[in-house]
Amino acid sequence: MDAQGRGRDEGIDPADQWVLNPDTGDYELRLTPSSGRSAAAAGTTDARTPGTRRRPGRTTPPADKASVPGQRGGRRGAGGGRGDRDEPRKQGGRAAAPATGRRKAKPRKSGKKKALVWTGGVLAFLLVGVGTTGYFVYEHFNGNITAISTDGAGTGGFSKDRAINVLVIGTDKRTGEGNEGYGDAGSVGHADTNILFHVSKDRTNATALSIPRDLIADIPNCPTKLENGEEKDIPGTPGGRFNTSLGQSDRTPSCTMRTVTELTGITPDHFMVADFNAVKSLTTAVGGVDVCLAKDINDKDSHLKLSKGEHTLQGEQALSFLRTRHSVGFGSDLSRIEIQQQFLGSLMRKLKSSDTLTSPTKMWSLAEAATKALTVDDQIDDINKLRKLGMELASVDPKNITFTTVPVLDNPNDKATVILDESKAPQVFSMMREDVSFTAVEKQEKAAAKAKADAKLKGEMADAADVRVDVYNGGAPAGSAQNALDWLQNEESVLKSTNQANAPEDVKKTQLVYGPNQADQARRLADMMGLSASALKPTTTDAGEMDPMKLTLGPDFKKAGSPLSAPQKAPDDIQRVEADKAVCAK
Repeated sequence: MDAQGRGRDEGIDPADQWVLNPDTGDYELRLTPSSGRSAAAAGTTDARTPGTRRRPGRTTPPADKASVPGQRGGRRGAGGGRGDRDEPRKQGGRAAAPATGRRKAKPRKSGKKKALVWTGGVLAFLLVGVGTTGYFVYEHFNGNITAISTDGAGTGGFSKDRAINVLVIGTDKRTGEGNEGYGDAGSVGHADTNILFHVSKDRTNATALSIPRDLIADIPNCPTKLENGEEKDIPGTPGGRFNTSLGQSDRTPSCTMRTVTELTGITPDHFMVADFNAVKSLTTAVGGVDVCLAKDINDKDSHLKLSKGEHTLQGEQALSFLRTRHSVGFGSDLSRIEIQQQFLGSLMRKLKSSDTLTSPTKMWSLAEAATKALTVDDQIDDINKLRKLGMELASVDPKNITFTTVPVLDNPNDKATVILDESKAPQVFSMMREDVSFTAVEKQEKAAAKAKADAKLKGEMADAADVRVDVYNGGAPAGSAQNALDWLQNEESVLKSTNQANAPEDVKKTQLVYGPNQADQARRLADMMGLSASALKPTTTDAGEMDPMKLTLGPDFKKAGSPLSAPQKAPDDIQRVEADKAVCAK
C-alpha cells in the first residue's frame, strides 16, 4: 500500500523507498503502517475470460488514491472413469498480519529474492522483487489477482520433486481501451496464443511449446463451473480448431487444459491467461523489449510500421509487433508464432539483465503489472504461491530454454487450418513427457552417456522364439493387450506370449518384470518395444524355467510397434529457437 493510500499524501513515490539492507542483500520497502486505512475488497467478477472471479476478502488501496508506479485506477475489462479395456477388471490463510511497525528482514545466505512469474500468452517471465516487505505489500499484490477454477483439469499443483508444466493462454478478446482494431470483432476470447511451458525436474532446462490456434484437435467433454456458479458438462468437439477450446460454448481455460492433455499426453499443473492489455502494460513496465527486423515492416492489419534494423518496443507498438503476421515469413499464424518466440527470448534476456534486477522501480512496476494483467487458476491465486512457483523457474538459464512449435502440416481439406505432422509431433510430445532436454545441457549429456554405456549389457539377446511373456493392460487404451499380442506374434515371432487382459492394478508407465535369469529375454523384448531402462523391473530371485515375464502396458502405450522410450534428440528440421539467441524477424 502506498503512502497516499494510508492518508500520508506527501508526494512520496513508494518505489523510491526501497532500501538495500546490507545485512541481508534484500531490498526493503521502508513504510510505517498506520491503522484504520485498509479497505476490504468485496469479491467481484472480472470480464476477462469466462468464469473469472476476484478473490474476496482482500485489501486494496482506493482507486482514486493509488499512486504506486505502474498502477492504474480501477479494473479493466479483459479477456473420468477408466472404463472397460480388454475385458472386465478383477475385483480388486494466509499468514497472520503483523499489528504495526516495520517488519524485520530475515537473513539470507545469498542475494536478493527473485520470483519468476510466467506472464501470459504472448509474454514471458517477470522477475518480481517482492522481498521481505511485509504484510502491506503482500496485501497490495494479492488484491490484484483474479482466479478461475481448474475444474479438476490440472494436476492439482506443482511440486519440487518433479517437472513443472504451465499452460499460458493469450486471448483475442478486444475489451479494453485502444484494442478495437485488434482480433475478431465480438470475440468471446478464444485461445489465440498458446504456450505449454515445461520446466525439467532438475530445473536445468525448459521447453516452451507453441500450439497453433488453427490446429485441428479433439476438444474433449469439459465439466465446467460457470461464472454464475452453475456446473455444466460442455460437450466436446472432435476435429475442432484448438482456439475454440476457450470461449466457445462457455468454455473456460480448464477446457483448454483438457485439450492440451488430449493432444500431448501432458497434464498441465497450472494455467495463466492474458489479454491484449497485458502485453501493453508488461512491456511498458520493463522499459521496452529489443527486437531486430531483417526487413521493413508495414502491416495494415496490425498497424505496425517499422524500418529494417533494431528497435525497442513497448505498449501499443509491442502489441502491434506480436499481432503482426502479413509482413513476416509466409504471412501465416505460424510466422507470427516465430516472431512471438523471438520477442519472448529478448524479453527474458532483458529481465535477466542487471538494469532490471537492480531497479526497485522496475521491479515494483513489473509486480504490479503482472498481478493485474494475469488471470490464474485457483491453485495459485495467492502472491506467495505465485512467488514459490516463480522461484522454482528462476534458475533456468536462457541458453537452456528452447522455444519450439508443434510440428504441423497444411490441412488438405481446409487451407485455413493445420493438422499434426504425425512423423514428428509424437517425438516432440514424447521428449517433453519424458523430460528430455531440447538443448545440450551438460548434466543431461553426461546422464545420456552413462545410460548408453549401461545399455551395452553383457551377454547375447535371446531369440524371439525363446521370449516367454504374459501381457497385461495396466491403464493403456482399451484393446491394447490384444493389440500388443498380435504384433508380438505376427510381426516379431514371439509365439510364447499370451494376453492376460487387465492387470490387478494400474501402472503409471509400461513396465516389464522379469527374473535375473530372464535378463536375455528382457533385453530382447525391450529392444523390440523400445522400452527405456526405467521400464525394466528385475526381481531378486530367478524365475522358473517355464515362468513367463510380466509385461504391463501403461498409459504411455499407444499402439504396438511405436517405441515407448523418448528420443534423446528432437527432429532436426522442426522450428525452434533458444532464448539466449537474438534472431531478426524476416
